[in-house]
Amino acid sequence: MIVSIMQPTYLPWIGYFDLIDQSDAFVFLDTVAFSRQSWQQRNRIATPQGPLWLTVPVQRHPDQPIADVTIDNGRPWRRKHWASLEMNYRRAPFWAEYSPALERIYDREWTSLAQLNSELISALADLAGVPANFVPASALGELGGGRDARLVEICRHLGGDTYLSPMGALAYLEADTGFAAAGIDLTFQNYHHPVYRQPGPAFQAHLSFLDALMNLGRQAASVMRDGRRPSHTLAQARQAALSGGG
Repeated sequence: MIVSIMQPTYLPWIGYFDLIDQSDAFVFLDTVAFSRQSWQQRNRIATPQGPLWLTVPVQRHPDQPIADVTIDNGRPWRRKHWASLEMNYRRAPFWAEYSPALERIYDREWTSLAQLNSELISALADLAGVPANFVPASALGELGGGRDARLVEICRHLGGDTYLSPMGALAYLEADTGFAAAGIDLTFQNYHHPVYRQPGPAFQAHLSFLDALMNLGRQAASVMRDGRRPSHTLAQARQAALSGGG
């Protein structure tokens, strides 16, 4: 059983959904501290002028877990975000088909950032036909230990025998003794961003997966998988990081 664990991100990029697609259980790590101006509260969409950041305003205290972060609804972020999406994607081939499901989400007043992100991720996966089994870490009870120990405990709790990690986590997963001791294979996502059909003269990469969905429809899932390479072992991930490759 393959387990992936990621913080709930606002409108994540295409590689995030590749992790979801490869996992038997995908855990929203909402029990760690929130980071301001991170992917947890913002992401980018395409515009004729280049990528545009959309940021969800939040109210928070230092070291507050992501699950406890509340949205600042005193600012009209939902109206502004939807207006930006509509302005830049209304002529996209699949806007008319997929926008109603997303508009229903933006029509609701959200209090929890984690719940908003989880709902959007679930909706995008469903619209693209990406199979998913989502589990919030906050629903798993008390999980002690440091960052890597917590990941091991989540995998054990879910019965996972393989942990598929994003490459960005390599720095703190270099010492994999916790996974090895638990009998869990530690592997790393090996992903190369695909180029797909977009309007405009130059391809804009590392946007929200919403961009691929609006331009490609259900084909977005197969294009997403085109960027997948065989997962790295820890040694291969180290070598790839040293060489600057994926």
